[in-house]
Amino acid sequence: MTVAPLHEYQSLFVGEEDIGDHRAVSQKIFDEIERFVLENAETALFLKPGYKRGLGKVLQAQNYVGVIQTRDGTTIEILPKIRNAGEAASRAILIRMLKTLRNSPFKSLHKAHLKTAKLPLFEIFVTMFLEEIAILVRRGIRSDYLAREDNLPYLKGKLKLREQIRHNRIHKERFFVRYDEYNSDRVENRLIKSTLHFLYKKSRSSRNQQRIREFLFVFDAVSPSHDPRTDLARIKNDRQMRDYEQILRWCRTFLLGESFSPYRGRSVAFALLFDMNRLFESYVGHYLQRRGFQVRLQDRRHHLAYQKGQGRFQLKPDIVIVDKNIIADTKWKIISPDKPYQGVAQADMYQLHAYGTKYRSKSMYLIYPMDVPVAGNRYDYFRPDEHESIKLNVVFFDLKRDRFVRGR
Repeated sequence: MTVAPLHEYQSLFVGEEDIGDHRAVSQKIFDEIERFVLENAETALFLKPGYKRGLGKVLQAQNYVGVIQTRDGTTIEILPKIRNAGEAASRAILIRMLKTLRNSPFKSLHKAHLKTAKLPLFEIFVTMFLEEIAILVRRGIRSDYLAREDNLPYLKGKLKLREQIRHNRIHKERFFVRYDEYNSDRVENRLIKSTLHFLYKKSRSSRNQQRIREFLFVFDAVSPSHDPRTDLARIKNDRQMRDYEQILRWCRTFLLGESFSPYRGRSVAFALLFDMNRLFESYVGHYLQRRGFQVRLQDRRHHLAYQKGQGRFQLKPDIVIVDKNIIADTKWKIISPDKPYQGVAQADMYQLHAYGTKYRSKSMYLIYPMDVPVAGNRYDYFRPDEHESIKLNVVFFDLKRDRFVRGR
């Protein structure tokens, strides 16, 4: 079962039919998702428990997007809320944003994946993983000489005398030997096989299931990994493993549930969730890099104060445009002319004041997602003397059109 996609701040409730922005699920599914939310305080970041008149208990999506799959296979997809973007467009924009995450498997995204944006998000992820496997299979999966010990009916390799005496006092016709065997049963291939088994149980796409069966045939001689976390830690990154780099990132994401979020629950079968604040920062930063700016994300060169020569209260502006000495902070929230100061938070002003002082920057930016035009987008907020001032510009980024827009 696949529930109609949620967008940020839409809700799940127990019912038979969807009502407006609220998605109906069975009592069983609601209870399972609610347990997932209540497992620890951090999971409430994803879906917030609440109550709405006429609906009863609800679980409202927050600013985390991605996929949650329950143990009976029900898939709940949460998409970003983007102005004038429907389901397919929101999904395509999310995929584009995921590509900019550091140390993620989404780097291999290409235009073909955007054409699959009508598929559920989870199936798109599975498709991307399978395409990486297809490339690896065409190039050839790695094999190596692996040391084996076995009690064989023939002599092969080196006879182990101690084990021979212990095991074959009666069976003189057998030989306990150690030998090297050239095969593909390596730790990397075992992790891939385990991921294929995992996805075969989770995928609801007949196309993806067919491809998984084909690849499992290719990896037939490989045993599955019994401890993925330990096996992943054993892998050494070197030139010889370059063909496996992206695939193993996918294995880590699927097998360990690593989705760059603090999810640690165990009441659902699978959860892959992403913080939109982080995604928005990453995407805007890479947008500026593509346009030739020298950009640092989460720069950590300065502290607010020092004590006995040691930095205290580290400053971490989202974006530093080094060649222009411009500081920018991204905020994944909607501001409105109906709010005081159009919704610019006082805490954000204090933060930018500290950045501007320590970085000696005269040009500061707050960057919000585009929703509606907002007036009054410039502030003189710090005046060190009567001749100069630091300017704060509030600008908007239109994710649908992939460009900056100033308030009007």
